Amino acid sequence: MLQMNGYQAKRSQYVQDAVLSATPAGLLTMLYDRLLLDLARAGAAQEAGEWTEASEQLLHAQDIVGELMSSLRTDVWDGAAGLMSLYTYVRQTLIEANTRRDRARTAECAEILEPLRQAWHEAASTGQAPASQVPAPQQDEAAPRSLGVLGVG
Repeated sequence: MLQMNGYQAKRSQYVQDAVLSATPAGLLTMLYDRLLLDLARAGAAQEAGEWTEASEQLLHAQDIVGELMSSLRTDVWDGAAGLMSLYTYVRQTLIEANTRRDRARTAECAEILEPLRQAWHEAASTGQAPASQVPAPQQDEAAPRSLGVLGVG
């Protein structure tokens, strides 16, 4: 196994610390950031005909979508079923982008996910859910909430 140089080891430790200390909303935004990075890298690799690299990036993106699916709390938010359907569509489209070497499908997934990434970043930074993504709470605003506005936690 290759040893990491000093920079790589420090970066790895920094990333690990960031993940371990992140809030649920912070973790969600990290997942979306990496997902869109994977799609950008996959698209570039597809454009260059580097199919092995494209496949690796698309497989990692599929893993992230699977993680988003498994962490989605469908019992907490009425809109979760719709988001789950979107994740299911994206995951299937990523599989097709990989198996068919289809750059257009990779781009389609990025176009679908980018507005969600932006919305979750906004929600995480303000502590409030974006109106377009999560319905207004039906409970008394003064009542304590056990889960974050993103339905994770």
